[in-house]
Amino acid sequence: MTEELLISQDIYLKSGIHIGTKFKTKYMSSFIYKTRPDGLSVLNLQKIDERLNLAVNILAHYEPETILIASRRENGWKAIKAFAQYTGCKAFAGRYPPGILTNPKLDGYVEVDLILVTDPWPDRNAVKDAMRIGVPVIALCDTNNQSNCIDFVLPCNNKGKKSLGLIFYILAREYLRKKGLIKADEEPPFTLEDFTEE
Repeated sequence: MTEELLISQDIYLKSGIHIGTKFKTKYMSSFIYKTRPDGLSVLNLQKIDERLNLAVNILAHYEPETILIASRRENGWKAIKAFAQYTGCKAFAGRYPPGILTNPKLDGYVEVDLILVTDPWPDRNAVKDAMRIGVPVIALCDTNNQSNCIDFVLPCNNKGKKSLGLIFYILAREYLRKKGLIKADEEPPFTLEDFTEE
């Protein structure tokens, strides 16, 4: 018997969550299902779903105000802003100001216990800051990402708007359920469209 997915396979596939890049790193090889004839690597959908579930379990150990989500990549802005709005987490959409976690003298200084980044490469300043202060990092990683300095890898297409929207929609819905803010079978007070670009 296969375990039930967090969302239907059809919705996963439509979002392109499993479509990787032509480059693959050894760090990500265990999450890759196959390489297509055109050279694109395809991520294992079952593993994406499993890791999403694990990521939610990690997030649920933290209060929302102690979680920071960062996305330098514009495709993730709508998704992380919606996530922050519905869960109460902090979000940085755009350029992450270096030192915001490490320098209490800065205006925007924040203290957090967990960081989630949409891509460890463009979001490397946030990852570096987290390392300096010993805060764990969850990172959405595509087939071309390195996973050094990352505490938890969430494999996915971390470049597409639909894929990022779906990931943050699922994370938000499951986070609210785990926190007991909505019942397990209850629909959240938002839709997938709130997280995805038109």
